[in-house]
Amino acid sequence: MAIASLVLVPVAVTFSSYTRVEGDVLAHLTEFVLPELVGNTLWLVLGVGIGVSVLGVSLAWLTAMCEFPGRRLFGWALLLPLALPAYVTAFVAIGLLDFTGPLQTWLRDGWGITGLPEIRSRGGVILVMSLALYPYVYLIAKNAFATQGAIALEAAQSLGLSRWQGFFRVALPMARPWIAAGLMLALMETMADFGTVAIFNYDTFTTAIYKAWYSLFSLEAAAQLASILILFVLVAVVFEQRSRARMRFGVVGRSTASRRIRLSPTLAFVAFVYAATVLAIAFLIPVAQLALWTREVIADDLDARYWAFAWHSVLIAGIGALMVVAVALVLAYAGRQRAGSAMMWTQRLATLGYAFPGAVLAVGLFIPVAALDNWLIDSARAWFGFEGSEILKGTLLVMLLAYLVRFLAVGFGPIDSGLHRITRNIDEAARNLGSGAAGLLARVHLPMLRASLLTAAALAFVDIMKEMPITLMTRPFGWDTLAVRVFEMTSEGEWERAALPSLAIVIAGIIPIILLTWRGAQSHG
Repeated sequence: MAIASLVLVPVAVTFSSYTRVEGDVLAHLTEFVLPELVGNTLWLVLGVGIGVSVLGVSLAWLTAMCEFPGRRLFGWALLLPLALPAYVTAFVAIGLLDFTGPLQTWLRDGWGITGLPEIRSRGGVILVMSLALYPYVYLIAKNAFATQGAIALEAAQSLGLSRWQGFFRVALPMARPWIAAGLMLALMETMADFGTVAIFNYDTFTTAIYKAWYSLFSLEAAAQLASILILFVLVAVVFEQRSRARMRFGVVGRSTASRRIRLSPTLAFVAFVYAATVLAIAFLIPVAQLALWTREVIADDLDARYWAFAWHSVLIAGIGALMVVAVALVLAYAGRQRAGSAMMWTQRLATLGYAFPGAVLAVGLFIPVAALDNWLIDSARAWFGFEGSEILKGTLLVMLLAYLVRFLAVGFGPIDSGLHRITRNIDEAARNLGSGAAGLLARVHLPMLRASLLTAAALAFVDIMKEMPITLMTRPFGWDTLAVRVFEMTSEGEWERAALPSLAIVIAGIIPIILLTWRGAQSHG
């Protein structure tokens, strides 16, 4: 329950901010800020929801159910955009497609083409986030189609429906709970995003929370905005839980591979071009542009500062990942030892932090830590003559706690799945040989969980490496990371100089893609 309370603390703190209302600030937010924030957030959620659904479902159906050139390559390569943070895709898109960018300059000078749509717009941010987040829908929908799509299509055809009718009337409705689960993950990431909307100067709740803290110097205003964002998130969580409640798993008889749809040469070519275009725009072109920009600045920028940025990123990600894995192991193992509804709800509550934006957790955890810090300072001055101004606030404590709450679900998932694969018969055999609970964990479970622990640690490590708002808002003075460097350079429009730290983050982000592909091959092989 102590682990679950880490999620309750920031939620309670943000809502308790209404007991300390600052009239002038609240009036300003309500009249001038809040209507725009709500409108922008709703449009962003709607646009990204449509974008990731169309891209994710269509690509999942093609790679899972159709035979066309490059299908096996696209099956895993279409997950690569997960390695590219959305805020990196954002500044690359602006650098390439802005009015002064190389594409529009070439079109104007060489072909006289003008009047292209403005990339710095609502449509631009929706496009970028859709390309960055569609793998959430793609991955889950692909698994759903691979296990049920062929059976659904055959059942539809036996009722006299065409393939198109079978897809829309049978296969798609059957996969809808899985698609909804992936969609909710993408939408929660959309509401949690800070870097992308900041680069586009598209104000949402996350940017407003940051400005309230650092521009208005009002933690209470930041907390009040965070409480509204929590309401949006909780609505998304309710829908996601309901979609999961409707999931039903069935046993697949014959192999799906033997029943894939053989596309005509024309349709096969169209499928190849479509998948290749999405992969190129979402991953290959941005990474190639990052490499080109990096080559231009690496001689001047790669100095001792960058080694410090990289060291800070690796150190904090390593410590955070170890914390996540350790706490996730305790939580998952407690559920195995004391199964029941109470433990199930404790686990759900403890892992709910992944649904909360980093900005919310930063505010919600900083306020109580700051209050505790003030109490410790007053006590230390009274008892020991302490003359300092900070004890806890100037450390990594808030940042690490926020990472733990935010990414505990990332570590819990693989570990809990790994424990479920260990049968109770093995536990009983070990106990018959004299092993207690500690010996059972150390000698039996941990060796069998090695792959799950590695996966959990790698996923948490890379997520922390990419995380921006928590790091930006809670880091100690001078503790800059690669993500912070990207934010600083993009805030000044220095796209080329933002490429070097971005490329380092992307290289680290390839790790979970390899693990996801490997785990998928293991589960289906």
